Amino acid sequence: MTESSRPAAPSPAGPPALLDDELLARIRARAAAHDAANTFPFDDVTELAEAGYLRALVPTRFGGLGLTLPQLAAEQARLAAHAPATALAVNMHLVWTGVAKAMHDRGDTALDFVLTEAAAGAIFGFGVSEPGNDLVLFGSGTDAEPQPDGGYRFTGTKVFTSLSPVWTSLGTMGLDSSDPDRPLIVWAFLDRAEAGITRSDDWDTLGMRGSQSQTTRLDAAYAPAHRVVRKLPPGPVADPLIFGIFATFEILLASVYTGLAQRALELGVEAAKRRRSAKNDGRSLSQDPDIRRRIAKAAMLLDALYPQIDTLSRDVDAVIDHGPFWFARLSGLKHRAVESAKEVVDLMVRVNGGASYFTGDELGRLYRDVLAGLFHPSNADSAHATVAAAWLGPLDE
Repeated sequence: MTESSRPAAPSPAGPPALLDDELLARIRARAAAHDAANTFPFDDVTELAEAGYLRALVPTRFGGLGLTLPQLAAEQARLAAHAPATALAVNMHLVWTGVAKAMHDRGDTALDFVLTEAAAGAIFGFGVSEPGNDLVLFGSGTDAEPQPDGGYRFTGTKVFTSLSPVWTSLGTMGLDSSDPDRPLIVWAFLDRAEAGITRSDDWDTLGMRGSQSQTTRLDAAYAPAHRVVRKLPPGPVADPLIFGIFATFEILLASVYTGLAQRALELGVEAAKRRRSAKNDGRSLSQDPDIRRRIAKAAMLLDALYPQIDTLSRDVDAVIDHGPFWFARLSGLKHRAVESAKEVVDLMVRVNGGASYFTGDELGRLYRDVLAGLFHPSNADSAHATVAAAWLGPLDE
């Protein structure tokens, strides 16, 4: 191996990568400006759509590219290594296409319209998170009011709505409490043109600024009956929709933060070779034992992530049944990926030195971006509780 060579990130076997190097280079070249100006990467999304990326998971019979989940996970890691905020933004659209695919693979056609519309150019937003709602998928502070025609009107506030400037359809949920003895969590899709949907230009954050995951307010926003896809009891429930959301969301999020960490490692290696030590007669820091150990530790952390992402992605596509351990493995994957990515970035900032502290340094930006992973479900407490329940059973009443 030559001085300048480095191992490539692992990727599943299959067709050539969907995103070519030239496209990724253009996206990377714009990332710093979007972060500095706190702007949405319209050009990135346009180019990704033109490349077919937004219909990558859509099966070919629906008009998509027919990628597998392992293949898309690898592509998301590559995209995140070039522009984490762009990868996080499109992740939410890709999650909905992944949910629809997972449900279709299990014989449930309720979200086939998502596949058809994504193939035709629709962009799906993810309107689930709510302020103060740590029940996430299993409860809601949004009111879902049933209508005589079978539709619903939703009133409430959704936060962290990625792709806010461009989504055309919002997958969301709310609580139908019209029957106090039988409350229901209602899942539906809202068309952006419907009245009662507003967004706040409030995304001024520490990192992942280009995602523009703004607050969305719903004021009796209407979903017709044919866009209402589920009515489920509050709390954990075995349902293909819930499984599809959990599986695709956790796997693709893990991919984004793994790709971010891969880029941090690359920058750390470059810094170690570039920087010189006056204490050691001007020798490269790549010869320093402490620096080498940091690089090695970061590389080993990353090595553990790629195989797990690939394996769980394959199991989703193959309709493997892990029983009660599915949610434990998925939440564990997301937690491990984020915590490992944070550690990798921290190690590489130490390798890069004080330059990382200056505005405009890419490692400094990754240091800010990686912190967003703490706030996505499943968070550390939830992940550990899920794994404990799988191994020990539920807590006593």
